[in-house]
Amino acid sequence: MSKSVVGYLGLLGPLGLLGLLTGNTGFYGFFGFFGFLSALWGRGTDERVERNVDKACRNAFLFATVASAFFIASIAMFRVLEAFPLAFSVLFTGSMLMFVASFIYYDGHGD
Repeated sequence: MSKSVVGYLGLLGPLGLLGLLTGNTGFYGFFGFFGFLSALWGRGTDERVERNVDKACRNAFLFATVASAFFIASIAMFRVLEAFPLAFSVLFTGSMLMFVASFIYYDGHGD
């Protein structure tokens, strides 16, 4: 079992302090990177979990690809640019839900 290099993304967390110094609230999102530091102290993962994550990522990617094509075509066809923020949020939320649901399914049913 190997440790994940994703944990080093946690080193981007201190960039959130720029929000305090500059007054730009957009920098506060960088504080979210501190959560990745927990991957450095974890025990690593096994091959089954990595396989299930790969399968769940595939499903989320397919959802995002098909839904993006549908939303872009619909917005262009009906010329409703106001629907773009809603379409983007549906893409993001749908991809997250697809990943979580797929991972739970693959984790419970095995190969």
